[in-house]
Amino acid sequence: MVDLSTNCAGIKSPNPFWLASAPPANSGGQVQRAFDAGWGGAVWKTLGVPIQNVSSRFGGVNIRGVQGAGFNNIELITDRPLETNFREIYETKKKYPKHAVIVSLMVETREEWKDIIKRSVDAGADGLELNFGCPHGMCERGMGSAVGQEPRVNQEITSWAVEYSTVPVLVKLTPNVSDIVPHGLAARRGGAHGVSLINTIKSIIGVDIDRFVPEPRVSGLSTNGGYCGAAVKPIALHMVAQLARSKDFGIPISGIGGVSNWRDAVEFILLGSTSVQVCTEVMLRGYRIVEDMIEGLEEYMRTHGFSTIDQMVGKAVPAYSEWGDLDLNYETVAKIDPQKCIGCHLCVTACHDGAHQCIHPQDSPAALSAIQKGHATKPNGGSHVRVPVVDESECVGCNLCQIVCPVSGCIEMTKVENGFSASTWNEHVKDGKALRPKKGAH
Repeated sequence: MVDLSTNCAGIKSPNPFWLASAPPANSGGQVQRAFDAGWGGAVWKTLGVPIQNVSSRFGGVNIRGVQGAGFNNIELITDRPLETNFREIYETKKKYPKHAVIVSLMVETREEWKDIIKRSVDAGADGLELNFGCPHGMCERGMGSAVGQEPRVNQEITSWAVEYSTVPVLVKLTPNVSDIVPHGLAARRGGAHGVSLINTIKSIIGVDIDRFVPEPRVSGLSTNGGYCGAAVKPIALHMVAQLARSKDFGIPISGIGGVSNWRDAVEFILLGSTSVQVCTEVMLRGYRIVEDMIEGLEEYMRTHGFSTIDQMVGKAVPAYSEWGDLDLNYETVAKIDPQKCIGCHLCVTACHDGAHQCIHPQDSPAALSAIQKGHATKPNGGSHVRVPVVDESECVGCNLCQIVCPVSGCIEMTKVENGFSASTWNEHVKDGKALRPKKGAH
């Protein structure tokens, strides 16, 4: 039996899946429907002095037929009266006492922070999230990423919030910085109980090449917005892991950025997140995606011997190292399964044009020569003669071929026992010992 309940910085929820502060968490009716669908928590759309949004406000990137693989918005914080939001927060928490209701906040002055924090706590918030990340509209007003990019300001405002709040305080960090660690440490010094990251990335989603206007268009103009969606996951994972492995950090993380399914959530948890927040995928697919997320996470935990979320948190962090600590003498080569190969030769094209020219058509002079020299094996089996040949003497194990192959399991990277002991660049620098040239290096 696995237990999906989680405690992120003192904020408890029946599972680690939270709605991120965004349109899906804009109102009480929405959040309540999300809880009915199975979401464990919700971060309410950011409260502050209500603003007026523009139209249009969303843009999407379609990658090889996948709609919304990347997403962009120029939407700001709530445009609904604060009184309405607080009433709905109270009603939602009263109806769903076991679910986490976190209120996202963004105001300017110390007095405004004091007032809105008190009202949020009085409405029943289980926690607060300080929005120090919005990269458009609000930062021009001295809020959002304008705060998140200045560690001193981050620390000071965080300290205000912690002073005034009787519930846990999370700081939502901006990714629009060169190094996330100083900003996470600033939040910690300010007394934050945890952080959430990443917020959206400053971006222009595209250009209307007929109208000559960036997207999304507002009349005949546009502006930069916040990039999110599945395409930002690698950036988010990196920043989460950077904080999780920092010796001086040590407070909980709520991971955000490109979570589309249970596998994504597992990756965030293994790299240090105690909860995961989702926005774009809900906007594109609806609240019920959480059903598969819950089922998939439960099955993963069962098959991998985890009974609680805490047992998973940070499990992959020790394996995240610096480049200089990687073994320079570890080698792999590509092996093609002739029974699975469909003869598309995508690997041949990728290898010849983008890698190291070691994969050849079976009947080519290069393939025949490699086989003759004992550097390759003629494919044995398969339904046709279009199975490519790998010249292992030239293969550097880059795995580009595996990435472009459309057949799962057809190409595997196999370790080569080369007789050399492990050796790293940092060792080389420290000890001055000579390293043999890597094969394939020209």
